[in-house]
This record gives sequence, C-alpha cells and structure tokens, in this order.
Amino acid sequence: MSVPQLDNGQWRCELNDAGGQENLIDEAGQVYYFTKNPCNSSPCIKNATCRSSFLDGDSYTCVCPADFTGAMCNEDIDECKHELHNCSSDQSCVNQIGSFICLPDPTGCDGSESSQLKSKAIEEYKIKVAAHQILPCPVQMSWLTEPSNAKSAAYYLKTEDGGVARTYCHMENIQGCGGGGWTLVMKIDGAKATFSYNSDLWTNKMPFKQSSGKSGFDHNETKMPSFWSTPFTKLCLGMQAAGQETNWITVSYNASSLHSLMSTNIHHATNVGRGDWKSLLADSSLQKNCNMEGFNVKPPNGKRNPAVTRIGILGNNGNNCDSCNSRIGFGSKGSRNSQHDDNSCGNESDASGADNEEKHIKANCFILLQ
Repeated sequence: MSVPQLDNGQWRCELNDAGGQENLIDEAGQVYYFTKNPCNSSPCIKNATCRSSFLDGDSYTCVCPADFTGAMCNEDIDECKHELHNCSSDQSCVNQIGSFICLPDPTGCDGSESSQLKSKAIEEYKIKVAAHQILPCPVQMSWLTEPSNAKSAAYYLKTEDGGVARTYCHMENIQGCGGGGWTLVMKIDGAKATFSYNSDLWTNKMPFKQSSGKSGFDHNETKMPSFWSTPFTKLCLGMQAAGQETNWITVSYNASSLHSLMSTNIHHATNVGRGDWKSLLADSSLQKNCNMEGFNVKPPNGKRNPAVTRIGILGNNGNNCDSCNSRIGFGSKGSRNSQHDDNSCGNESDASGADNEEKHIKANCFILLQ
C-alpha cells in the first residue's frame, strides 16, 4: 500500500501491485505498508465474495450470495421458518439448501387413509430435506394430489466437497424423458472441440464455464459439478440441429456419478436401441452393423481413427466393430473414411452401408440427470 502525503496535510492510501518489497522504488513523500491478503485462502464458501479489510493480516468479510448467511456464508437461510417464502395458505413451505419449494397440502380433513398417506409422505419428504438426503433437484411427487409448483430455475445444489453450485433444474415434463426435476450436467456445441472424446473435461473434476450452467437450453457450453457430485438412475439426453427442435431420449443406468463412468475410459453398455439414438436427429444416418452403444464407446481394435463417442452409438459397414465409420453421440470424434473429426456432438456417417446416406450433422447437445 502506498501512502503519499498531500499538500493539505492529509494522507491518501492507494493499493500497490508491486508484488514484493524488492519491486518497490523509493520516492519522496511515499510510505509503504505491507499486509497479507487473507482472501487468498478462500475462507468463504463457494459463490461468496471475500473482501479483505487490509487493517490487519487476518481481517476479511464474506459477502454472501442470496439465501445464505453467517460469517463464512455457510449457513442456509430457512425461508420457511422466517416466512420469507411466497407459498399460499393451502401449501406447505419446504426449505432446501439455498432455496425453498411450495408443496400442496393434502386435501380433505376426513381422516381417510389416502389423506393420511399423503400427509405422512409430505412429512417424510421434509425430514429428508432437513437431512440433505433429497434428490439433486426438487422432484415432482406422484403421491401428491397436485405436482410441486417448483419452477425450472437455478437452485443451490450440494457438491462433493461440501460446497454448493447454483445449477439449472428443469421441473417441467420433457417429451422423451418425462417429468422433473432434471439436473443439468453439460451443454455441448458440436461445432467446437471443447468436449471432443479425448478432452480432459470428460475425466477430471473441473467445471467449465459454470456460470452458463444456471440457465436452460441455450447454446452456451458448460460442465457443472453435478458431473462428479451427483448419483443418477436416468439420463435425459437432447440434441438440437440447426433449424430443428430439440429431440430427447432417456438412458436408464445406475451410477454414483457420470465422472465415475467416464474416468475409467472403459465401455459400459446400455440397451437404448438403435432407433432411439437415431431419433435424436431428424434425417440421421448410421451404418447398419456393430451398433455398440453406451458410455466410452470405442472399437476394441481402433483401426485408423474410427468413430468413438463418450455417450452414444457406433455403426459399421463390416460385420464387426473394428473400424466403425459412423456415430451418433455426445463427446465424439473420428476421421476414418468420410467422417468429420471436428464434430464433437451429433451425427457422422460414411455412405458405405449406411441406412440414410452420408451425413455430417453438428448439434447443440444437453445432458441432464435424475
């Protein structure tokens, strides 16, 4: 910190970016003070802003994001307890980490078994919320008379390291996947190499452009902490080619996280079916043989830059999977025959043995889980 004395006898303090005493140049009227920056250790939780007071070596203030409080911003504000919610009189407010949802109260006061079961289910759900055992996104509950009125938006979701990440949750029905809530994991632009098959983003635990994960189905690429922090039983996969609507399919698979599958680089088979994979893109094409699908899909012998994909299906004109020349998938590559190696998400197919001629379709792609 530089402290020059002004003509009127006052002092003016200015931050100095010298980076060390050896880099300072003595000047008349200047006094230098050094202090360490306590914010360098990131004492506040994620998404909070640390502000050093520079009064002493350990003084700082955490500026909390909305819905959090406490000296370290690690205390969730209970909107339900403090009546900071907007639930109506016939709804129950249920607190969540960094947010809340409104659940319809059970209808009827006749003490019927149906009414008692609904009331018990709501109470059990509240207990799970309090114990942080709820699903990543608020879920639509079939045992309620009406669905939850939680809206598609960014919610604060717990991460593996105990922090929180504001992540988009889709609460409405997605045709081809079903009802919410669906937690966003990735948005991929097939015209870019960001999420090509060999990208480290498929195997590490580093987010990518996390701020883009707070919005819905736009074309801004992202990878969220839900990639490594969130277990799932189903994936909801979407592809949108230029000028087309987004088409969706469901992949049923149990895993502790998507990262747990991808980091091994070992093939994990699924049974979605050739027809469903092709339905992701209108006018798609695949060679008729092989049809290997799932996670980390790659030919066992890998002859001369064949098609590979992190999530999807491969086709071949030969009666084997050694030299695949077609693919529909997320996180793809391959330049064998007429394939375009730079298509990281979409459809590539050589004409030989294909069911719909040669294709090169790059798509904007979406991966959500539940």
